Amino acid sequence: MDKMWAEGRSVFQKGNIMTGRERVINCIKHLETDRIPHYIELGSEELEKMRQFTGISNYQNTLDNDIDMVGIDGGYTEATNKPGYFTDAFGVCWNRNGVDKDIGVIDSCILCGPEDLKSYSFPEINEERVREKLKQLSENGRDTFKAASISFSMFERAWTLCGMENLLVFMIEEPDFVHELMGKICDYNCRLIQIALEYDIDGICLGDDWGQQKGMIMGPDKWREFIRPQMKRMYHQIKCADKYVIQHSCGDIEDVFEDLVEIGLDVYQTFQPEIYDMADVKRKIGDRLTFWGGISTQTLLPFAAPREVMEVIIRTAGIMKGKGGYILAPTHAVPGDVPAENIEVMAEIFRNQEKYFY
Repeated sequence: MDKMWAEGRSVFQKGNIMTGRERVINCIKHLETDRIPHYIELGSEELEKMRQFTGISNYQNTLDNDIDMVGIDGGYTEATNKPGYFTDAFGVCWNRNGVDKDIGVIDSCILCGPEDLKSYSFPEINEERVREKLKQLSENGRDTFKAASISFSMFERAWTLCGMENLLVFMIEEPDFVHELMGKICDYNCRLIQIALEYDIDGICLGDDWGQQKGMIMGPDKWREFIRPQMKRMYHQIKCADKYVIQHSCGDIEDVFEDLVEIGLDVYQTFQPEIYDMADVKRKIGDRLTFWGGISTQTLLPFAAPREVMEVIIRTAGIMKGKGGYILAPTHAVPGDVPAENIEVMAEIFRNQEKYFY
């Protein structure tokens, strides 16, 4: 363990304790920090499990995250005539009766073809609700890095309206329709971003899954044709306000890392060890991009013993920490299949890095 951390220990600056905000900003700037910034988010099932396991009702607050993040996109409203079904602000009905209790799967398509976009109206932003959430975030009294989050920010919003298979076909057969749809989604998001930029926050996270276990869902060429121009618009708006851009995408999107850096991305989340050669990616682009994640919610946390979890966290941090550019975190909001003991050992290491990373 000592050998693992023999080089580059200067990341830890003893006697100079940073706030979470300072820690994250230095990390993004590839400067030294007193420790590696960290973030743990628990899904609803896992959070309830930890409450029961520890007896601590506000367990999420015990994790000492360096980042506070709040979603500002449309929420869900329960459909009264269908238990377990929810309708989002865009009119999409979600079925949460299956395995996925947090999001669910879409029940039906709204935009079945180009003609449907003519009669479809994007929802009005619930500005009062959005502003209240941003006010609470900016005034929460914690010295953390504060980010507003817009999930389903482009491709995901489009496929939830059209259906995944339909949208991929439309990219080939109806490109004008896809461009128009993506543009309207971007317009909606830009209005949300403008509201968020009125508040004292540090960055905006755009959530949009583009990757599979290997390669991109739509391929890099279609991504560059339909998605990159709209992401560039949003990134530019955020950067012009001197805020940081965070992009969430599950899966393998290495083909477009250079594109993302070129259009202004600061932080890529989530960085999955099943998909990426972490050392190779860190070497190639780690001086220009900050990576958030690395601790697997897919293969490590649900199945490993606590000792292995500890060893993998230490090894991962050793690979990723050099020259800043790394936020220590699970690769996703932790789902309900992770043993409580593994959450506890992860939280212990994240909070007390000086005991484990020397």
